[in-house]
Amino acid sequence: MAASTSRPGLGSVVVGVDGSPSARMAVMWAAEEAALRGSSLCVVHAANTDAPVPFLSQAEIVASRRAGLELLDRTAEEIATRHPELTVLTELDDGAAPDSLRRAAAVTGTIVVGHRGLGGFSSLLLGSVGLGVVAAATTPVVVVRGATEPAETGVVLAAVRDAADVGCALAAAREAVLRKVPLRLLHIWNAGLSAGPRALLHNGGEEIASEHVHALAEVTDRVQNEFPELTVQADGQKSHSVPGALVDASHHADLVVVGGRRSPGYLGPSIGRTTLTLLQHAHCPVELIPRRGPGHGSTS
Repeated sequence: MAASTSRPGLGSVVVGVDGSPSARMAVMWAAEEAALRGSSLCVVHAANTDAPVPFLSQAEIVASRRAGLELLDRTAEEIATRHPELTVLTELDDGAAPDSLRRAAAVTGTIVVGHRGLGGFSSLLLGSVGLGVVAAATTPVVVVRGATEPAETGVVLAAVRDAADVGCALAAAREAVLRKVPLRLLHIWNAGLSAGPRALLHNGGEEIASEHVHALAEVTDRVQNEFPELTVQADGQKSHSVPGALVDASHHADLVVVGGRRSPGYLGPSIGRTTLTLLQHAHCPVELIPRRGPGHGSTS
């Protein structure tokens, strides 16, 4: 694959590896992404030997670090067979996985993790290390989900909730340009479980729908102005389940990009229900663009 010229807003790629099949999928996806960006790829294994482990001897710590180095070497060799042009850096970090990945990504890198793993990269369930990487992210994070060898659909999908998600949409546009595929901007609003069409009209349903259309149009215009060469499709729809509708839409996307809006709701202070549902159930990789991170844009 020929490397593309990097566009503003796209930095290097950092991926976590632990020997699990899910991490291997993440590594291959990350290598493809780095090759598209024309950037380097940093493969990180977190040994977590800095943590106090009373039942682990010094010899076991040394063996663990040696195994980590061997895993990094094998991973780099596998990447080289697929992407010989790619600059691959490997890093064995003695810290915990989330901290290791954030340090490697610095302020501009994109972190890539698998959706479940071993050791430091456990299943993406509430409270797991993988989800912890996402919840505390200040740079973009991609959770690689979907089939082992996914069929490409030729579409990047961006979830747009309101005009403040323009940074997320612009990040998705950059990904679509890299892949030379169209961008689909999808805005879904909750129709309400009990309100029928007549009730909605009585309560200003037309005005509410107009507001949703205006927000989507504002984001679409901004994306089209900055990426005139990109084919942009803007869709708005009502649904009784916004997360469920986005999961369904992910069937027809190569990548779903969503803004990382922080929520004080019952799921905790760091991640909202829609994002959590996508991370656990999407049918393709999900990229989270932190609302207050370098990747989200100045208007976020």
